[in-house]
Amino acid sequence: MAAYLVRRVLLIIPTLLLVTVLVFLMVRAVPGSIIDIMAAEHERVGATQIDDEAIRHMLGLDEPLHVQYGRWIAGIVTRGDFGDSMWTNRPVTSEIIRRLPVSFELGLLAIIIAVLLAIPIGVYSAMRQDGVGDYVGRSLAIGMLAIPGFWLATLVMVFPAIWWGWSPPMEYIPFLSDPLGNLGQFLLPAFLMGAAMSAATMRMTRTMALEVLRQDYIRTAWSKGLSERAVIIRHALKNALIPVITVIGLQVPVLIGGSVIMEQIFTLPGLGRLIVDVVKSRDYTMISGVNVFLASFVLLANLVVDLSYAYLDPRIRYK
Repeated sequence: MAAYLVRRVLLIIPTLLLVTVLVFLMVRAVPGSIIDIMAAEHERVGATQIDDEAIRHMLGLDEPLHVQYGRWIAGIVTRGDFGDSMWTNRPVTSEIIRRLPVSFELGLLAIIIAVLLAIPIGVYSAMRQDGVGDYVGRSLAIGMLAIPGFWLATLVMVFPAIWWGWSPPMEYIPFLSDPLGNLGQFLLPAFLMGAAMSAATMRMTRTMALEVLRQDYIRTAWSKGLSERAVIIRHALKNALIPVITVIGLQVPVLIGGSVIMEQIFTLPGLGRLIVDVVKSRDYTMISGVNVFLASFVLLANLVVDLSYAYLDPRIRYK
């Protein structure tokens, strides 16, 4: 296990290096330069007109791209420093740390809700194959796959306000200040994200549960007179969960994309909303730092998913 873990960690390094190159180049290829935006902002606020070349020099963008990249990647490797924001001069790392708890809480709640919805319904559909419960569960999964999350979130924001005069809190409530208020604020966007995520997981759970329930050792368990609950929980569920865990791991990037939309709609000050703001302002350093951080998180999540296989199936051994 230790040797496998070391190899996987070493493989993450070149992947992240390639991510840094792609992110560094792609943010500068986006139409609309930060220089033009800064010049327009100076003119809008009535400040002294500043030359484009002066802005370019101030931001260090007059240097060759390989020099800019080398300076940026050296800060990441030697100090874990993603640089400073080109607009506020605040460290990118501190901004990520400040907003990370919001996105982490939203994502964690969404995953918990997705698992609580997907696995019981998927297993129940498999146990009642071609019955009423199975058709209801499959219809729910198809419906959640078909309905866009941003559209449903918009309806939830608009119609309750029109019909009942109710709308979710628009100001962030810190967990330490008001735990119940914080959970109440996060529950609705987390449920919408979790419901969308649960659709694919639910279908995979049903498929794998059907396959496992046809195995000989399950028939043996039934023949021993074990209860349905004992057969499912003690014998079938762990073996059926391996592909399901893979699906959940593959949905981490989808979760990040969903957080961008939900945080924007529900005005949550997390990393998703930060991405939208810095893309609008073309803050190259902030965009690059946040994306590299999120890429690192996705790679580590995939590593955790792979390591969990050995726990779920004793036949799997990493060397």
